[in-house]
Amino acid sequence: MFPSFTRRRIPPAPVDTTREIEVAGKMLPLTIRQNSRATRMTLRIEPGGRALKLTVPQGLADREVNAFLNRHQGWLMTKLARFSGESQLEEGGSILIRGIAHRIERSGKIRGLTEAIIVGEDAILRVSGGEEHLRRRIVDFLKKEARHDLDRLVAVYAGRIGRRPKSLSLKDTRSRWGSCSADGALSFSWRIVMAPPKVIAYLAAHEVAHLQEMNHGPQFWALCEKLCPDTNDAKRWLRRNGTMLHAIDFD
Repeated sequence: MFPSFTRRRIPPAPVDTTREIEVAGKMLPLTIRQNSRATRMTLRIEPGGRALKLTVPQGLADREVNAFLNRHQGWLMTKLARFSGESQLEEGGSILIRGIAHRIERSGKIRGLTEAIIVGEDAILRVSGGEEHLRRRIVDFLKKEARHDLDRLVAVYAGRIGRRPKSLSLKDTRSRWGSCSADGALSFSWRIVMAPPKVIAYLAAHEVAHLQEMNHGPQFWALCEKLCPDTNDAKRWLRRNGTMLHAIDFD
């Protein structure tokens, strides 16, 4: 007589579903993620305010999900009202550069440099070229300024710990402000140049510290604060204001 084996049926992994939800007249993509360990529903606004993610207990009925979303319409309207960056990138609007709001002006010239200047008590970003090129020229300017600041700061901080990064690149990432790969390649979001100087310095110090400590343990944070004494203040600023920088639509 041969022993018998009972094959245990493994339930299929939950599948994310996507749909759209209307908030204050605006349609937003909503991802609904089932989580077997979740005990309650959790609603999150993605960086930039352009999408929503809802985590729910596995097997929760659709009617309960819909009721939850209806109850939180007011909360969503209040939170999403903060994301007003889409209307800023036009003549007469404003853009942050190193934490200072600059009024956007067109120079009226087809060719010429984009430049941040002070006229009297006003900070101005003067942009050349046609109106249809305004946003692209602003992006180019921000990338150039971010490259200038981060190249300088990384060189200073890396020199202090006797390390040298493999490379430094700029991206428009939404999930993180910076990263350091195992081989020492540093990457930063160029949007950080809109933050105050101490926040830019903190981000550079944070990624440089990873060249020595590839973790977020006590020794890492001690090194980070040694390189940038404003670390705690800068972290608080990013928590409060970081999503506002992501909300600005440069496309």
